[in-house]
Amino acid sequence: MAEAGEENGEAAAPGEGLVSSSLVATGVLVGTSAAAALAPTAFGTMHAVVSGALFAVGGVAFLWAYAIGVSRSRVDVVSVPGLFFLTADTAPPNVRHRLRIAVAVEVVAVVASAAVRPYSVVAFGILAPMFGIGVMGMWGARYGSFPRRPPGVTKAD
Repeated sequence: MAEAGEENGEAAAPGEGLVSSSLVATGVLVGTSAAAALAPTAFGTMHAVVSGALFAVGGVAFLWAYAIGVSRSRVDVVSVPGLFFLTADTAPPNVRHRLRIAVAVEVVAVVASAAVRPYSVVAFGILAPMFGIGVMGMWGARYGSFPRRPPGVTKAD
């Protein structure tokens, strides 16, 4: 069975599962944000739980990505913007754009819903974009391309 993207002759990008999980979570978050903004008594608690879960998973992914990045910095020149925001050539453009768009959509969705219902459980949604940032960091830590550290050069030099 062919991997995603192989049907049309191009190889699938590494870490496609991380990208897919980010897109699915973004869809769920947008759905619960809209539902909670329209009917906070019916969907507000569900939105808060989804947002809290995404925040928790994203926080763990962020810290894990940081630990992997620190480990990789022994042999690679790992930058924080490259690790967590996939700047420059850290990631292929299709991966970088999809993950950045997912975070942007998450931020817009939760800020809009929190603006509509500011003093309710709907405002918990602003925690959820941590998931997208954590996934981006995880992708950068595991699959990102960073330049090799020159021989004989330590981090303190």
